[in-house]
Amino acid sequence: MSLFRPKSKKLTAAKKLEGAVQFPGDKSISHRYAMLAAIAEGPSEIHFFSTSADCQSTLDCLKALGVKIERKENVVKIAGAGMNGLRAPSGPLDAGNSGSTIRMLSGILAGQPFRSALAGDASLSRRPMKRVADPLTLMGARIKTAEKGCPPIEIEGGNLHPIRYEMPVASAQVKSAILLAGLFAEGETEVVEKAPTRDHTEIALEQMGADIGRHQRTIAVRGRARLEGKKLYVPGDISSAAFFIAAGLMVPESNLILHNVGLNPTRSALLDLLVPMGGRIKVVNLEMLNGELLGDLHVDASQLAGGEIPPELVPGLIDELPVLSILGTQTEEGLTFRGAGELRVKESDRLAAVAENLRRMGAEVEEFPDGLRVAGRQKLHGADIEPHADHRIAMAFAVAALVAEGTTVIQDSACVDISFPDFFETLGRVAG
Repeated sequence: MSLFRPKSKKLTAAKKLEGAVQFPGDKSISHRYAMLAAIAEGPSEIHFFSTSADCQSTLDCLKALGVKIERKENVVKIAGAGMNGLRAPSGPLDAGNSGSTIRMLSGILAGQPFRSALAGDASLSRRPMKRVADPLTLMGARIKTAEKGCPPIEIEGGNLHPIRYEMPVASAQVKSAILLAGLFAEGETEVVEKAPTRDHTEIALEQMGADIGRHQRTIAVRGRARLEGKKLYVPGDISSAAFFIAAGLMVPESNLILHNVGLNPTRSALLDLLVPMGGRIKVVNLEMLNGELLGDLHVDASQLAGGEIPPELVPGLIDELPVLSILGTQTEEGLTFRGAGELRVKESDRLAAVAENLRRMGAEVEEFPDGLRVAGRQKLHGADIEPHADHRIAMAFAVAALVAEGTTVIQDSACVDISFPDFFETLGRVAG
């Protein structure tokens, strides 16, 4: 397998994948720990903080709000400013490519007694913010977005009041924004989910002293809480591990050990799907840290049945669906999923990007408005891959290259830095 740097990466098929991998800290958890530490009382120390560009965007925004932050490698120390200690930024806050930063930080800014603005790069500027602006407006914030409800977003915060909000779409980012805003409202703010989404915000809030209630699909937070800074440990990112899980299952004779992967039940739909299909994945060394489950995964090459992804699993697989589509081409029956229209409004239109690039590799794929169907037992050939500046598309097709005949070229390969800067180096190491 040959790899080289500049703007593109060339990859060829791998005979097997072997070795142990330690993943960067989970992006979702890193964002949340940093934001809560910023408004907590006293210092926090976050170990194994994500190396992603997205999470650095969150730290940069918090610094611009007056929060003292020190970063040394993967340890981040944050001097909590308290609930009332943030200060008005001197200019627009730059969220970069990070939807998590712009949406969740909007919840905190809605409760501040000053005006602020959040903007991002060209990709982020196309993503929908109305889903956050609407509930925060109901809570009393004054919010203005650009045309079509996209960034930049301007927020005039102030006195918020609690609401009970029934989510029109399943979104952990929107749920988190409302709960974070609820910290600044007198009384109890409730969010009712259509379908369960990742619960890292609820766990982190509980860990830092907030009063959280959960009943079926309703989550409540009591406002005017006092959060306390603490030492926190971030598990390895299962969304990053997903690419190595898929690769380890597909490439013959593979044997991978993936260390300290976050196994939160709201994020483990990937294992719930692949193990019944025949995936040889073993979970060992389970432990609980700061309310989050983590463990090691042993992944061996497997022949998967494929089939249709159950609709109830789709919301929990939204980040993994691109690489699962690649994996589907190597299963017996192929893979089909629907109910994933959310992929149209990610960093790229991921449904279109996956279909386009699979066809470039010679695969048979059918595109639906909200999903895909890929045929099984397909031979892929190397191709020129256009990831559309989307890290998950680039990484998914790097995995496809491992089982394709000939050479695959991933254009704009640096986009992987958004979530996993060492992705290609790590892949090259286990592919020998």
